[in-house]
Amino acid sequence: MQQYILRHKNQIAVVSGLLIVIGFLGHFVLHSEWLFNGVFIIASIIGVTPIAIQAYQAMKVKVISIDVLVTIAVLGAFLIRNFEESAIVTFLFLLGSYLEQRTLNKTRSAIKELTEMTPETALKEMEGGTFEEVDIDEVDEGDLLLVKTGAKIPVDGTVFEGQGHMNEANITGESFPVKKVVDDEVFAGTILDNGTMKIVANKIGEDSTFGKIIELVEEAQDSKSEAERFIDRFSRWYTPLVLLVGLLVWIFTQNVEIAVTVLVLGCPGALVIGVPVSNVAGIGNGAKNGVLFKGSEVISDFSNVDTILFDKTGTLTEGNPQVAETIYYDDDIENTFSYLASVERESDHPLALAILEELGDVPVKEVTETSVVKGGGIVAQVAGRQIAIGNPFLMEEKDIILSDKAQLDVQRLADSGHSLVMTAVDGELKVMMGIRDQVRDGVKNDLTKLKVLGVKNLIVLSGDNQGTVDLVKRELGLTEAYGSMLPEDKQRFLKDRQTAGEIVAFVGDGVNDSPSLVSAEIGIAMGGGTDVAIETSDVVLMNSNFNRLPHALSLAQATYANMRQNIVIAIGVVIVLLASLLFSDWMSMSIGMLVHEASILVVIFNAMRLRGHKEK
Repeated sequence: MQQYILRHKNQIAVVSGLLIVIGFLGHFVLHSEWLFNGVFIIASIIGVTPIAIQAYQAMKVKVISIDVLVTIAVLGAFLIRNFEESAIVTFLFLLGSYLEQRTLNKTRSAIKELTEMTPETALKEMEGGTFEEVDIDEVDEGDLLLVKTGAKIPVDGTVFEGQGHMNEANITGESFPVKKVVDDEVFAGTILDNGTMKIVANKIGEDSTFGKIIELVEEAQDSKSEAERFIDRFSRWYTPLVLLVGLLVWIFTQNVEIAVTVLVLGCPGALVIGVPVSNVAGIGNGAKNGVLFKGSEVISDFSNVDTILFDKTGTLTEGNPQVAETIYYDDDIENTFSYLASVERESDHPLALAILEELGDVPVKEVTETSVVKGGGIVAQVAGRQIAIGNPFLMEEKDIILSDKAQLDVQRLADSGHSLVMTAVDGELKVMMGIRDQVRDGVKNDLTKLKVLGVKNLIVLSGDNQGTVDLVKRELGLTEAYGSMLPEDKQRFLKDRQTAGEIVAFVGDGVNDSPSLVSAEIGIAMGGGTDVAIETSDVVLMNSNFNRLPHALSLAQATYANMRQNIVIAIGVVIVLLASLLFSDWMSMSIGMLVHEASILVVIFNAMRLRGHKEK
C-alpha cells in the first residue's frame, strides 16, 4: 500500500490542489464554513499521507529527513485547527517535489542522451556475403559490418573497406567531421556523415569506447564530492537541531503556530540538493564535449589546480614521430637492421613504429629473452646475439662504450631536439637514429588559455633528452622543461611540487605515466579510447583531444563556482525566512513552504546553466 501511494504522489498532489480550490470557492463564493473546513481537512489528510510515509521510512533507518519536519509541522497545524495552512503546506511540498524531480531529470539528461545514441542494430555479413540487419547483441568480435551514409557506427572497429567522413562529436566533442580510410579506427555511436564503409568489429557492447563513456558518466553522477558528503553529515545534525529549536520555541512562547512555522522555515531542501545538482550538470556537459570526469570530487580539486605537468610524446606532440637522421658505425648494416626490426616489431611504442616505417621490408629473426629497462629501452637475444636498443642511458647501463664521434653525434642530435634510438650488438654500437615528433596543432593556443584560467606553472617532463624538451618549451612558451626523466623521476618531481604546496595535475598518455597519473591531485589522460587511460586517470580527454583540456578546466571552475552559489542561496533563504518570522508579521507556514520550494527550483535552474557552458 505504501509503495502504491508513493507511486501516485503526483496524482495525490493534483487532487489536493483541486480540493484547495474547492475549499476557497466554498469560503468566498458559497460562504460555507463547513465546506471550507471539511475540504481542507480532507486535502490535509490526503496530502500528508505520502509525506508521512517517506518520513516513517526515513525514521526506520534513523534519519530525520525533511519529510519528518514537514509531517510534524502539518500535524501541529492540524491540531491547532489551522486546516488551511496544513493543506497548502502539503500541496506545495508535493508540487515542489514534482517540479524538483522533473528539472533534475533534465540535468541528468546526459546519460539519457548518450543511451539514446547507442546503436541497437547492425548490418552484419552473413554466409554468402550478403548483409542482414541484426540486433547489436548478435555482433561478435571479428564480424564484418556494413555502414551506410547517415548510419551510426555500431561497435568500435577498424575500417576494412571504403572511406567517409565521421561525426565524432559525441565521443570527442569535436564538431568537424573526421575523414576515415582503410585501417583507421572508428568508435561506436559516431555517425557516418557521407560515404559507405565496411568495418571489422573490435570491441562490442560495454567494452566499446561508447559503452565505457556511459559507464563512467553513470559512476561519476552517482559519486559524491567532499562538499556533498559534508552536507549529508550536516543535514543529519541540522534537521534534529531544527526540531529542537521548534520545541524550545513552543516551550518559551507556548505558541504552537510559531513553533510549527519554525519547522517549515528550517527545511534545508535547497542546501541538500544544491551541490549534487551542480556536479551532475557539470559532468553531463563534460560528457557531451569529450571530457569525462571520473567523480564529483574531481571537479573541486581540478578547479583549484595551479600547476600542470605534461608528458611530451603523445600529449604535447602528435605521438607520430619520424626518423629524421640515421648514422652508421659499422658496415654490417643489413644484419643490424634485421636485429633492430625483429625487436621493434614486438613493441607498440611510437618510436618503435617510426623505426619500422623507416626500415621497411627487412628480414626478421626469432627474438628471445626480451627485457625492458624502464626509461632506457629494450635488451633482447636475437639469433644468439645480444641486442640493446634504446637511449644513452641504456648504453651506459649496459657498459657500451661510445666513441668520440658517437658522443659528438649524441650531443648534436640532442641539441637539435631529436629523440635518440641507439642499437648495439654484443656490446658494440652499430647505428644511431635521430627521431623527431611534431608539436600538436593548436597546443600553444590551448596552453595560453590555461594560463588565462589561472594555471601558474606549465611544465613538460620527458624521457627524451634535454635538448628536445628545451626545444618544445621554447616553441610552446612553457614555464619549465625537464628531460631524461624516468617514470619514477616524474613521480618524485610531482611529489616535490605537492610538498611545496602546489595543487598539481598531470597530463599523460595513461601508460608509462600511470604512477604520476595516480599520484597527482588530478590525473588527466589523453584517452584515445584506451583502456589504460580510462582506468588510471581522474579526467579523460576522449580521442586524445588536447583542445578539450581548457574546456575541462573552465567547466570544473564554473561547476565549483555554481556549487558555492547554490550553497549561499540555500543558506541565505533559511536565514531570511527565520529573520522574517522574528521581525515581521507577514510570515506563515504556507509562505515559508512556497519560498522553500522556489529556492529549490532556483538552485536547480542555476545548475542547469552549466549544461550550456562553453569556455570563454
